[in-house]
Amino acid sequence: MDVNAAVAALAAIAGACTGVIAMLAFRWSERDQARPTRTSLHTDAVLPPGVDTVLSVLRSSAVVLDESDSVVKASSAAYALGLVRGGKLAVEPMLHMARDTRRDGEIRQVELDLPRRGTGRGEALAVSARVAPLGSRLVLLLVEDLTEARRIEAVRRDFVANVSHELKTPVGALSLLSEAVMDASDDPEAVMRFAGRMQIEATRLTNLVQELIDLSRVQNDDPLEDAEPVRVDELVAEAVDRSRHTATTKQITMAAGGTQDLFVWGHRGQLAAALGNLVENAVNYSPAHTRVGIAARRVAAPGGDLIEIAVTDQGIGIPDKDKERIFERFYRVDPARSRATGGTGLGLAIVKHVAASHGGEVTVWSTEGQGSTFTLRLPEAGAVRQNGRPHGRPHHDSATTSEPLTAPEVLP
Repeated sequence: MDVNAAVAALAAIAGACTGVIAMLAFRWSERDQARPTRTSLHTDAVLPPGVDTVLSVLRSSAVVLDESDSVVKASSAAYALGLVRGGKLAVEPMLHMARDTRRDGEIRQVELDLPRRGTGRGEALAVSARVAPLGSRLVLLLVEDLTEARRIEAVRRDFVANVSHELKTPVGALSLLSEAVMDASDDPEAVMRFAGRMQIEATRLTNLVQELIDLSRVQNDDPLEDAEPVRVDELVAEAVDRSRHTATTKQITMAAGGTQDLFVWGHRGQLAAALGNLVENAVNYSPAHTRVGIAARRVAAPGGDLIEIAVTDQGIGIPDKDKERIFERFYRVDPARSRATGGTGLGLAIVKHVAASHGGEVTVWSTEGQGSTFTLRLPEAGAVRQNGRPHGRPHHDSATTSEPLTAPEVLP
């Protein structure tokens, strides 16, 4: 009995100790949970009311620093740009700006070029940083990414410079030729020769202005606002007619073939201009007594059938180093030859933009001395209809497999 009583007493004592320990642990846990953490001090107690909400909706990257230069609040964009790392502001010039602003309370702004995070290509990230005091102890840093704006501005400057140069060339030639005509007023043969040159330069100037207008139009207009099913055979015929005179003069044979009764979806005028530019280039850059072929076919694609329109020539070809740039505005593989043929350097840029705005693409295959093939790929009208467009391709049932090209028909 004495042993049993002793065991019971020990068990009671152990239970009482366990209860006391559990109660103390519970109270300690409650006290620990009620104690403000460093994060809550920064975001709740330190930031003025409403600032957290405002920072979350700003488009700029936002960083709030305390008196010890620790990051109190940072937007996700700030982390994405690599401005904040390990709870600290990682850009030294911005950190110096924040310290100066904390000291004198003045707002500061500067533009910086930062290394792009995660790339080894040395590409700079252009940003505009603005620092302002936030309350008595905090500093607010707002960073705007200017990289895309600078790229667009550079493209605009290059475009204006190229346009100025291209316009100045024929205008200057017309001015000189007119003076030559005046000086040769007593020589009818010279007057005729200079007048012919003036007509050539005037035509070049007219073509340049027209293509600038066309490029501006295809960039500003939404081709799908007035979209309709467009018959490919009609586009091909119109493109051939546009270059028929030049082809006849150079004795170039033009042939069209491929699958008949195909329809693409888009703006008829823009599609005609794009295909017309491809055929015109093929004729202009082909030597005499050669052949230019235009062929169309349907090819299967995961998102719906596509229509391929290929324009093939036997011309001078394109060097590999120039293939990536030939669709740039005013870029010419051979500037002297382009001017001799009346080229403006805008035709392929228009083709690329029209293809992209219609949900398609344009590609090129070329070998120097053997010729080139430009392929325009566009969504088929029937495929677009199945994907939710309000209109469809008439009088034709869409096939699901691509068809081989038939022999091109030689056009007169």
